[in-house]
Amino acid sequence: MAETVPPLRCLVVDDDPLALQIVENCVATTPFLVHAGSCSSAIAAAEVLRTEPIDLVFLDVEMPLMSGLDLLRTLQHPPLVILITSSKSYAVEAFEHEVLDYVVKPISYARFLQAAQKALAAHEAHLNPALDAIAAPTNTQFTFVKVDSKLLKVLFDEVRYVEALGDYVHIVTAKSKLIVYSTMRAVEEKFPASLFVRVHRSFIVNLKRVQTIEDNTVVIDEKHIPIGQTYQREVFQRLNKF
Repeated sequence: MAETVPPLRCLVVDDDPLALQIVENCVATTPFLVHAGSCSSAIAAAEVLRTEPIDLVFLDVEMPLMSGLDLLRTLQHPPLVILITSSKSYAVEAFEHEVLDYVVKPISYARFLQAAQKALAAHEAHLNPALDAIAAPTNTQFTFVKVDSKLLKVLFDEVRYVEALGDYVHIVTAKSKLIVYSTMRAVEEKFPASLFVRVHRSFIVNLKRVQTIEDNTVVIDEKHIPIGQTYQREVFQRLNKF
């Protein structure tokens, strides 16, 4: 991280005191994060988010009176959000709210750090926007994407999936994970339709890399990607023909 970029100001929200302390300790251990506050309820968190500058929220889902997902529905301009919960059942709805990551308890520091690094990448991309980003392909084998001040060659065949990150996209390939200032619409227009299909508001996948379909999710390299209801018919038609 560049020296001029301050640590991400983090809010931890969980009604379980032990879980709250574990996440606070993880934040304190991570050099590019700073603990800006903790709340034991989503209602208290809503007030903090209204009055304090917060870059990243570690948010529990199941809380009394107002759940973490309920809180997200009330926010017009939410910060970066990582959900931390004891259940996998909220994953599809979580991605509808474009959360950065979904961490299932019990939390290991390695898994926490993985999620935090994703937040850092998105934060740095937001602070250093580039005129992007995805060049129109001159063939069906590769394109160039602008990351920071570099144009990087991306082979379409190596792309596993593309994930929306607000005003950015996260291009996951066999060798790298790239944060690019672009939109999902631009990806749809510039990635070959013969190879890629949009499965969700926040995800485009490489059809060749889909391994299984489980409960309205596609699985690529053990990553479960939700299939949005409005995309289901096209996705299954494409998969059947591929």
